[in-house]
Amino acid sequence: MEHISDAPIDESATLDSKTMNEKTVPAHFTEDEQHDQSSQEQPLQEEILDLYKPFPVAEGTPLEDQILTIRAVAVGIVLGSLVSASNLYLGLKTGFGFSATIFSAIFGYGIIKSLSKWAPGVPILGGSFGPQENVIIQAAATGAGGITGLFVAALPAMYRLDLLSNNPKQDIGQIFTLTLMCSFFGLFFATPLRKFFVIQVARELRLIFPTPTATAITIRTMHSTGSGAREAMSKVKALSLAFFGALVHRVGSYYAIGILYDWHIFTWIYIWSGYTNWALNIENWGWYIEWTPAFIGSGMLIGLNSAISMFAGSVLAWGLIGPLLVHYGECIGVATMPDDPKWSPLVSFSSLRNIGVGTPSPRYWLLWPAVMIMVCASVAELLIQYKIIYIAFKSLFQQSKTGINAVAQKHGKRVFADHNRIEHHTDIVTDPALPKDQVKDWMWILGLLVTIVMAMVIYSVQWQMNPGLTILACILGFFFSFLCVQIGAVTDQPPVTASSKASQLVFGAVTSGHGYSIQHAQKLNLIAGGIAAGAADVATSLTGDFRTGFLLRTPPIKQWYAQAMGTFVAVWMAPGMFILFASAYPCILHPEDYDTCPFFAPSVSAWVAVAEAVTQPRISIPLSSGIFACCMGALSVIQVIFRHFYLVGPRDKYRVYLPNWGAIALSFIVPVPVFTNAALIGAIIAALWIKFKPHSFKIYGYAVAAGLIAGEGMGGVIGACLQLGGVSGDVYGTQLGCPGLSC
Repeated sequence: MEHISDAPIDESATLDSKTMNEKTVPAHFTEDEQHDQSSQEQPLQEEILDLYKPFPVAEGTPLEDQILTIRAVAVGIVLGSLVSASNLYLGLKTGFGFSATIFSAIFGYGIIKSLSKWAPGVPILGGSFGPQENVIIQAAATGAGGITGLFVAALPAMYRLDLLSNNPKQDIGQIFTLTLMCSFFGLFFATPLRKFFVIQVARELRLIFPTPTATAITIRTMHSTGSGAREAMSKVKALSLAFFGALVHRVGSYYAIGILYDWHIFTWIYIWSGYTNWALNIENWGWYIEWTPAFIGSGMLIGLNSAISMFAGSVLAWGLIGPLLVHYGECIGVATMPDDPKWSPLVSFSSLRNIGVGTPSPRYWLLWPAVMIMVCASVAELLIQYKIIYIAFKSLFQQSKTGINAVAQKHGKRVFADHNRIEHHTDIVTDPALPKDQVKDWMWILGLLVTIVMAMVIYSVQWQMNPGLTILACILGFFFSFLCVQIGAVTDQPPVTASSKASQLVFGAVTSGHGYSIQHAQKLNLIAGGIAAGAADVATSLTGDFRTGFLLRTPPIKQWYAQAMGTFVAVWMAPGMFILFASAYPCILHPEDYDTCPFFAPSVSAWVAVAEAVTQPRISIPLSSGIFACCMGALSVIQVIFRHFYLVGPRDKYRVYLPNWGAIALSFIVPVPVFTNAALIGAIIAALWIKFKPHSFKIYGYAVAAGLIAGEGMGGVIGACLQLGGVSGDVYGTQLGCPGLSC
């Protein structure tokens, strides 16, 4: 699942990796670096900050004696669970998700401030509220919302390949244990990464951690006196209004979907013509407007480059390539209402039925170029960072030697003669946390060992996975997590997609020729990819959370406790949400059994394709699709090389004009362009807002966008409940305005 970053954007400013003037708009991270990531506002202060050292305590900040409070952890877990549910909804729709960090920091600020005002003397609820307690809120939220990616990719892919039962409720034990292992594996080995990435090599490797740094500055400014506090409440109000407005709109639209949510303009033209004109041919390719607050909000965050790339990809796939494939007989569609004389021209081109038998649909044909682009572009982006990766591993090796020698010297011995070399670096920052505030080594080491041993036993019993393969999956998980943290700290886009696909490729090679059945090999392949992606996602989020706490002088042990409590809740919450959606919308798991499905789950299709490609001896890929996929993959790699080696120095300014291949690939997989239309609308709104009211956007921009995303996500959860309760819009609502009276 691709994450929408919370890093700030501004068209006229750049982020200095050493200092930041908070009076100016603080940062612009180029869209080619972020891909579909971007954006929000940053607070204002007249102060120069060194981003590699803990921030000075802001004037007027209250003294915080106790920050790990019940109210902070509870609010953080609730907000993180909300983000988790929203990301499940969004991820199953289009493969996007958003971070819990600044959303929880702003919303949590409003909730705790209100409690402090309304119940000042009430135990647990009242009392002063400072920035470090706010860090605890977003730490708990990060833990509670950090494992959703497993449920929008690897796990649904297992059901589509018939590797589990037909009902997720019957597999609840396996789902819980898989979630437990991925979550706590990432939590425990992310702990030592704090000292390495945040303290020891951050300045040397220029690890800016854009979103965590933006979160820290936002929290610091909200808790300062004067304009910062006033602007903070303005953000809270904007976020709340957007959230509840989007929630009400999404729930209400279930009962009048063709009026409030989907505008099928070409269907309307077809009806007004007396069911005779050509307009339905355009409708057949998914060209209508969907007023989805979540993707309008997403467009406000990802910026014009990514939004235009997505829209251009949709035009290329569903406005040019698809129609040409059908015209020349390479692909076919399926009539959805062949017996209705008015609607017999209504055709679906998104079928995934009878793969490998007969002529494919355009959706299946376009799947392979999309997967090739995703794999090639993401792996190229990973490999192009070879210098930084080399420096990081070299520093890690030096740190390991120093640690080993420190232990050996206590016994009067020396293992490495050059162990003091790293101590000559002047860029290493002193850790502000006292020894009593650090996470003890035995805590994370014991937790990590127990998790790995449990994984070996559980995976062997439940998934028939050899303990050696489990250890290999854990090693890959650690390796790719290390890379994701390091690269994400520079670009704000951790290569989680590349990590999962690389793990799938490795396990495809390891299991090949060892007597595994195709289904068993596919199950192992998806578990390995899930471990790598899940661990990398959790480790990246939690290390970034440690960065926020470091800048605000928060004791890491208290952050760790909050993260652990949030993670524990996520282990039970995320599977429950997944079963809720899968029960309400069975088409998520078996789309071939249904004519339509509101969830296209593009990430699932990509995972299924890679698992099949590396495990089946012969896979049915149309020749023309394979050739086109190779060309597009090569083109995406060429652009990566061109950008990193030619568009440098004075030519760096032209990077923003290069297309975003990740966004293009995503638009190839999603079989209707409506989400790209909505994202483009949001990006245009944000661009005009920034141009004409920049100060207003800095205050309200991110809050409005985050509220729209989370509000519709929560509305989707309510919609699933209504569906299960038999009182949904398809029972009591109207389908007026929909093609064939069916949306």
